[in-house]
Amino acid sequence: MKILVIEDDATTGPYVQAGLREEGHTADLVTDGREGLLQATAAEYDVLIIDRMLPGLDGLSLIKTLRGAGVRTPAIMLTALSGVNDRIDGLEAGADDYLVKPFAYGELAARVAALARRPGLLEQETVLRAADLEMDLIRRKVTRAGQEIDLLPREFRLLEHLLRRKGRVQTRTMLLEAVWDISFDPQTNVVETHISRLRAKVDKPFGSELIETVRGAGYRIAG
Repeated sequence: MKILVIEDDATTGPYVQAGLREEGHTADLVTDGREGLLQATAAEYDVLIIDRMLPGLDGLSLIKTLRGAGVRTPAIMLTALSGVNDRIDGLEAGADDYLVKPFAYGELAARVAALARRPGLLEQETVLRAADLEMDLIRRKVTRAGQEIDLLPREFRLLEHLLRRKGRVQTRTMLLEAVWDISFDPQTNVVETHISRLRAKVDKPFGSELIETVRGAGYRIAG
């Protein structure tokens, strides 16, 4: 799985990240709440592990913001607060599970695995739509107005990313990270080139624009 760990403790964060990687997961680590919010919305993760007390933006506010933005990625909250009301606050904010520090890594790993078995994670949406555009993720088929559109693998991935975030602006940096797995600016026009190619196939033949350019911000599929 691809897992995001949002933890500012200099010992706990790297320890959890290393354990997840040893199990074969892809594990990213950020140490600031605001950075974690950006990362969780910019890329697709299977599970989020979020510390409650974070600089920049606390864990409760982070989860509430994600849920308000429509991000439903399962989340485990880590906290040193063990009171019943504290656990209730975490769950009501949108966390799916709650683990009190100090904890054994084995317990965290078991909770991550339990979340992965939940139907909501296993039975993800398989058909994405926007207006008369439809993407079947299982059949790897894209149609608009009933007409099939032939996309290259990278074009398919780019369109899928935009459709999953319909109505939300995706910056150039977000697209580079999510579609090309590039976490730095390579100083190329790869995003612009692929957006242009995608428009030529998805928009131009049909006379109406679904892929919008938001000046100074990025791109989005009209919601």
